[in-house]
Amino acid sequence: MQNNLTPQENTPVAPPLNKRVGRFYLTEKLGTGTNGTVYLGHDPVIDRDVAIKILNTSPNLADKKQREHQFINEARAAGRLSHPNIVTIFDASTEGGTTFIAMEFLPGKDLRDELASGRQFDIIETAAVVQKIADALAYAHANGVIHRDIKPGNIFIASNQQPKVLDFGIARAPNRILEEGRTGDVTLFNNNILGTPNYMSPEQAMGKPVNALTDVYSLGAVMYEMLTNQKPFQSNDINKLLQQIIQKNPKSPAEVSPNIPDSLSRIVMKAMSKDTSARYQSAEEMSQALQKFLERDKKLKRKGARNKSDQMAHSDAPNDKGGISWISAAAIGLALICAIYYNLRH
Repeated sequence: MQNNLTPQENTPVAPPLNKRVGRFYLTEKLGTGTNGTVYLGHDPVIDRDVAIKILNTSPNLADKKQREHQFINEARAAGRLSHPNIVTIFDASTEGGTTFIAMEFLPGKDLRDELASGRQFDIIETAAVVQKIADALAYAHANGVIHRDIKPGNIFIASNQQPKVLDFGIARAPNRILEEGRTGDVTLFNNNILGTPNYMSPEQAMGKPVNALTDVYSLGAVMYEMLTNQKPFQSNDINKLLQQIIQKNPKSPAEVSPNIPDSLSRIVMKAMSKDTSARYQSAEEMSQALQKFLERDKKLKRKGARNKSDQMAHSDAPNDKGGISWISAAAIGLALICAIYYNLRH
């Protein structure tokens, strides 16, 4: 599984290959992100491949301690969840100065890479992927875990096309330990904002406390990009971007592309409502709306297939009027032949 795996200059390197971390053997480097380096590893106890995410080291001791707490929180938050659309965590530990998480290895690409490669998800693919992610988030929320950084880079599309939610590194989980004797939330962005700018909710952009509805908004922003091939808000200036998120409404997906059904466009815009009371009030509610859209599409396709089948059956069936006319004409013709023959004989 690859998570936020982009080359980073001057990023401290995690242990080299052919090394052992805990009980796991590292066999191949998959990539490096801002928070950790991911390796393909092998679990000799169960004899299976795993993905090993190792926290990048920091020369600052205080920063290192905070990052280790945050990193282990990712394992704590995701490790208590068991859902087919959430990455499975097998182990997490700090050994010999190395902090790591072992998780299921997934062949495929994250959604960010899929979009960057030019892949275009059709309307039904988009609705199906987002519905499964909404279902996964509903499960996480029911278990007290808010992701708070839903974005294409944290949605993995496995080779069987099943999406998985990754990286609960800044998730809010019950009894999260930050420092000895204290619980609360670590802030990772601009000292008071959690999340990735393009996909963060207005309340995140304002540095306000968030709840599960922030994940609903972010998932709506991801869906917007999948449908339109563009982010809802774009700016190279971080402050302008945050102001857009807080104050502006993007064009609806149906305005960007007339091929997008209004019903699906409304789902996106409801999820991205700046007013939390106007948003879907849960990820489950959003999942249900998408499920209804997909069911309506199936019904329309079945109806269309039946209509086509009926039309073909009618076109192949003999025309009653035509049949009767042909028989009548044949009878008249036979009568004329008989009359001529009779006259000739007499």
